[in-house]
Amino acid sequence: MEGALTWDRSAFGSRKACTDAIRASFERLPSHDLAVEDPNPTFHAERNPLQDKYHSADEAEIVAAHLKRSLEDMVVAIFTAADKALTASGQSSESEKDPLKVRWVEAFFPHTSPSWEMEVWWRGDWLEVLGCGVIDQPLLIRANQPDRIGWAFGIGLERIAMLLFGIPDIRLFWSKDPRFLKQFSDAGPMKRFQPFSKHPPAPRDVAFWLPKTLEGDVVAETPASTTSAPNSAGGQQTSSPRNNAVEAEPAFHENDLMEIVRMIAGDSVEDVRLIDSFTHPKSQRRSLCYRIEYRSLERTLTTEEVNGMHERVCGQMVGRFGVEIR
Repeated sequence: MEGALTWDRSAFGSRKACTDAIRASFERLPSHDLAVEDPNPTFHAERNPLQDKYHSADEAEIVAAHLKRSLEDMVVAIFTAADKALTASGQSSESEKDPLKVRWVEAFFPHTSPSWEMEVWWRGDWLEVLGCGVIDQPLLIRANQPDRIGWAFGIGLERIAMLLFGIPDIRLFWSKDPRFLKQFSDAGPMKRFQPFSKHPPAPRDVAFWLPKTLEGDVVAETPASTTSAPNSAGGQQTSSPRNNAVEAEPAFHENDLMEIVRMIAGDSVEDVRLIDSFTHPKSQRRSLCYRIEYRSLERTLTTEEVNGMHERVCGQMVGRFGVEIR
């Protein structure tokens, strides 16, 4: 699901008057007691740039504040309604198990800047639920709306459903397993997902040295606890801005590994996560290690199948990015 909100700067007489109007609108937004982590500045020259050709710092600050408060309020409203429905049906609410908290993470999307992802703390891990940002002004100009400024977001409804119903694996939404479908096939009271037996996982690690031309800031890492599920702001993973990598070697971004894994293994992969990052003290070469969790929802994967997919992933990494498998 996607949405946007814009203001027409020409309707206010001056850009300052428009900024003041956005600030007044922000102050009218409902407050909440949600625990929010937002450690980064609103914009950063390299990581999350201001569109300084079109926006002042004050404009970006208040649009970002309005965006974040609005989406925080939306999440609170969704979970409050869900908790009431679960309680009414005699089931425990999610907030009783783990109080709701969110954090904002810097991100890159092609049509917003600065940009962020909202993550929700769930089952001991951070789960991304939406992507958002200040709308790319050239996009508005091309739409014949040059005087407008605003924000936009894209939310993954499957991620929200995972949180609300306690569904542990996003792939279940595309599964035809009757044990899953029967739980949500009627219009009765809201109820939580009842787990059923799963086929065993088959973890495989891939460790590799980055070529010298790919080392440094061009590698965007996620924490070891971050998973590889698709980006909710548009349904696909997006790549971060590339630094000045040498033309002969395409820059490696973590999302490139995710893309290769999806291309080769599809729904047979449950999770991809960074488990180690190492820089050799003498050579200064950098090594990364990712754990790929192979698991089918439909059947047990054979060792031969898993090894075959994993070898193809490694081969693609070497062929496309010139990494050296350890």
